[in-house]
Amino acid sequence: MAEDSPRRPRILIVEDDPGLRTQLRWTLADYDLLLAEDRASAITLFRREEPPLVILDLGLPPDRDNASEGLATLREIRALHPITKVIVATGNQERKNALEAISIGAYDFYSKPVEPDVIKVIIERAWNSYQLEEEITHLRDGLQGGKEFVGLVTAAPEMLKVVNLAQRVARSDVGVLITGESGTGKDVLARAIHSWSARNDKPFVALNCAAIPETLLESELFGHEKGAFTGAVARVHGKIELADGGTLFLDEIGDMPLPLQAKLLRFLQDKVVERIGGRKLLSVNVRIIAATNKDLVTMMREGGFREDLYYRLNEMGLIVPPLRERPGDAVLIAIYLLKKLSAAFEAPPKGFTRDALARISSYSWPGNVRELENRIKRGLVLADQGYITPEDLDLPEQGETRDVLPTLRQVREEAERRMLSRTLALTDNNIQEASKILGVSRPTLYALMKALRIKRRA
Repeated sequence: MAEDSPRRPRILIVEDDPGLRTQLRWTLADYDLLLAEDRASAITLFRREEPPLVILDLGLPPDRDNASEGLATLREIRALHPITKVIVATGNQERKNALEAISIGAYDFYSKPVEPDVIKVIIERAWNSYQLEEEITHLRDGLQGGKEFVGLVTAAPEMLKVVNLAQRVARSDVGVLITGESGTGKDVLARAIHSWSARNDKPFVALNCAAIPETLLESELFGHEKGAFTGAVARVHGKIELADGGTLFLDEIGDMPLPLQAKLLRFLQDKVVERIGGRKLLSVNVRIIAATNKDLVTMMREGGFREDLYYRLNEMGLIVPPLRERPGDAVLIAIYLLKKLSAAFEAPPKGFTRDALARISSYSWPGNVRELENRIKRGLVLADQGYITPEDLDLPEQGETRDVLPTLRQVREEAERRMLSRTLALTDNNIQEASKILGVSRPTLYALMKALRIKRRA
């Protein structure tokens, strides 16, 4: 096969009904299929082939009338290879089993009998998700040219757009202003921009404008000469000098006092600095990346931030979405952080319980990634059962749904609505490209959009 040929996933079908097996083989004839009739043969095949996708009937022998064998098979597959996407098959009256499978870690479900268009859409979505997670793993482990991906972990279209833009911005020397809520990872994105730039072999110097007293901030930024003020017992190079040739990251720029804003503006215009108490002008070549969680436009109107400085810093603006607006990222980042932080523990937990992952996914994360990291650290310390539980993370419940369960149709519609919206966002509303990604015809895609009340943005 040529190197540029598209990859087609291998799919393990676990189905004991010969008629349904035949129907799936016919429907999915374009894929590389593996067939199993029960739990034992399924696990044997899975261990040998490690297929990325599995279609699993929950009603397997010897007890076809309940889901115990199917759910056990799902648990074992997830334990063997957590990023494998398992799609479960359910009957019309098996809503509880389907939802339990989703809580365990199944990617999606479909109702019998098989609807070819539906199962193909689900498979293509699952395959795209698997490839994204696989790529994240490679990037995280430093497999792209031996470079680390500096902690950026995401599969959400909203964040992928930001990362794509950041990679393009990194090639130039324009000033970048990163805005977003506290704890969203603005500093990580700034480091990533530096690592992708031509300055990556030069210093990356960070200064938090909110963490240093106003009286010391000027000295930290511009440096000072010996004897410039009481306590100045030696010459000190400022952050701007230290970043010469590289990148200076000014975090919480909205907390910089107005007089210092004026001095920073002069540096940006002239590219020279003068240490406090000094008379020599020093030429410095540095790129400025600034970040803030404040509304600088409102601050400008109220006189709290200089308009000329704002436009100097904001030659290119990047907005980092909060974690609650990045579906699926909380779980991905949690898994990444667990692996990263586990190195400091002699016997770290193996992972998260299904309840913990469900709670991580449903929690709104007001403190964003910073809060998530703190809770993972807590879980690593407290976990004593081999897996981190919701109690270890101290995550509040987000409301019980066991008494009022949604219908399968409601769950499916919500999943389809979410996937269609993401795909349209990723393709910039290109219907032809979106239909290819989803594996459906354009008329089918239009029909789905109409049924789900999704409007195509201009």
